[in-house]
Amino acid sequence: MRLNPGQQQAVEFVTGPCLVLAGAGSGKTRVITNKIAHLIRECGYQARHIAAVTFTNKAAREMKARVAQTLGRKEARGLVISTFHTLGLDIIKREYAALGMKSNFSLFDDQDQMALLKELTAQWLEEDKTLLQQLISTISNWKNDLVDPAGAASLARSERDNIFAHCYGLYHAHLKSCNVLDFDDLILLPTLLLQRNEAVRERWQQRIRYLLVDEYQDTNTSQYELVKLLVGHRARFTVVGDDDQSIYSWRGARPQNLALLNQDFPALQVIKLEQNYRSTQRILKAANILIANNPHVFEKKLFSELGYGAELKVVTANNEDHEAERVVGELIAHHFINKTQYKDYAILYRGNHQSRVFEKMLMQNRLPYRISGGTSFFSRPEIKDLLAYLRILTNADDDSAFLRIVNTPRREIGPATLQKLGDWAMARNKSLFTASFDIGLQQTLNGRNLESLQRFTLWLREIAALAEREPINAVRDLIRCMDYQSWLFETSASPKAAEMRMKNVDTLFSWMTEMLEGTDLDEPMTLAQVVTRFTLRDMLERGEGDEDTDQVQLMTLHASKGLEFPYVFLVGMEEGLLPHQSSIDESNVDEERRLAYVGITRAQRELTFMLCRERRQYGELIRPEPSRFLLELPQDDLQWETERKVVSPEQRMKTGQSRVAGLRAMLDKSRGAG
Repeated sequence: MRLNPGQQQAVEFVTGPCLVLAGAGSGKTRVITNKIAHLIRECGYQARHIAAVTFTNKAAREMKARVAQTLGRKEARGLVISTFHTLGLDIIKREYAALGMKSNFSLFDDQDQMALLKELTAQWLEEDKTLLQQLISTISNWKNDLVDPAGAASLARSERDNIFAHCYGLYHAHLKSCNVLDFDDLILLPTLLLQRNEAVRERWQQRIRYLLVDEYQDTNTSQYELVKLLVGHRARFTVVGDDDQSIYSWRGARPQNLALLNQDFPALQVIKLEQNYRSTQRILKAANILIANNPHVFEKKLFSELGYGAELKVVTANNEDHEAERVVGELIAHHFINKTQYKDYAILYRGNHQSRVFEKMLMQNRLPYRISGGTSFFSRPEIKDLLAYLRILTNADDDSAFLRIVNTPRREIGPATLQKLGDWAMARNKSLFTASFDIGLQQTLNGRNLESLQRFTLWLREIAALAEREPINAVRDLIRCMDYQSWLFETSASPKAAEMRMKNVDTLFSWMTEMLEGTDLDEPMTLAQVVTRFTLRDMLERGEGDEDTDQVQLMTLHASKGLEFPYVFLVGMEEGLLPHQSSIDESNVDEERRLAYVGITRAQRELTFMLCRERRQYGELIRPEPSRFLLELPQDDLQWETERKVVSPEQRMKTGQSRVAGLRAMLDKSRGAG
């Protein structure tokens, strides 16, 4: 397929800063992959001097696959295609000395972070979950805005700000002494380093001579700063983004960064991609008219050559149960008449809580479905605990694993003990585990604390020695000796939850046993190999196997970004849901409008909006107004379903049920015939 004139221009402009405003479905990934090939083949760039960054592993993988199709392996050798955070991690790994860190630093995930902050802040926040969540997001925002603990303290205006800034200081000191980084540090540290260290900055500008950034509208302050530092005065870069699809302000994303580019790089070339290859013209017209209600720095209008398309339907249901029944009824009928696949349908909603009634209805009608964004097996706390134990058995220097398990289950080894151990280990350039055996440690740790710590590390050392000879027995002993099952019963919400969690541990153990013993197809693995395989869980979590299965797709509007479906049901089109009440209260309806725009532009052929006359909210019945966004759409293109005669709710329920039952019978019959 040839590039259209806008895409061609975006690919060929390489002499200065370039912003590609790529509307939904306008082929931006094609532009990026073609531009990389153009830089290498036509402009004399070596692949190792080009970097392309995006936001998710999935997007990076897709881009790698596309580039591999365009360029051969030889031509693409050394090319960097990664997420922002992976690029940051790469800079830190190479520049750890300039950052004053040990080379074997560890990474904290959100669960590690929550556990540490809970302990560090107990005397101020009293383990209040809501306050802890607020603290975590405040620290994250500070780091994204390049504010250190001292800066946070000087910005504090209220009592709460002061407490949060103090807790940030404690957290920062603890991470430093334990040689640990959290997710936000992966951008913060490289950005500060490049700002302050000219030699390092020049080295990286020499290394990355052309930079491409995807989904640019999702960058926050520190990511934008990092981009500026990497491109320097030469400003050889292309950023691709769409201000109308910026829906992550709650994560610190700043769509204003698109406007800032204009100020920071006056020579900026702006190229618009307005031809959409996904949706019918009617769907795009509705999307254009809706988003025109938002203020814009750059104007653009999507158009399509795929025909005008079917009217957009607006269906009103009595309540959320009836809404789910109507959607599933429509879906069954449409599927039956049009001989479509189930994966052609998506049900999109504003909040996860809306999915339950749809799940129930789909299950009752025996329709296959998939919910995106559920918790994957490897991100469950009990699995992460056990993996952390296994990581320590195979690598005693893994400080992050050590910190996760040292007090799980509880062993009376508190943050003060760990901080002293961390300072001691840091000064001697040792891991926490190895340092715990030092005789000199008695100088800083008193009897009982040292005793608890060494009892734990000696026990681990024995298990590690056994693991070298009999790994399966060693892991079995490990789970039994720490009495993990009792710990789960103490800390889970209910006995049922504890049983489920223990079942997950058993599942992991049986997978591990299979891998260690080997199967007909696979050679036996060592414990270290098994742990590496599990830690690279990204491979296992991708859910790539699920993506091709024939299932109705359920997901939030946020999760739907970047995807497309022939038939879309956009449910809960009511004031208070979309736009969400909190956004109405905070006067941030523009972002909610962008979210609705993202939802509309997912649809390729047909789009149905659903809303309810009544809805249960926190136990009470409310009568919501239709969403203002429905009223902003071009009414000539909408088909509002109107009730012709007055029917009582009971009768309507009966009719609906008998219709669904009839359709189900038809479906079963056709299945039987097949």
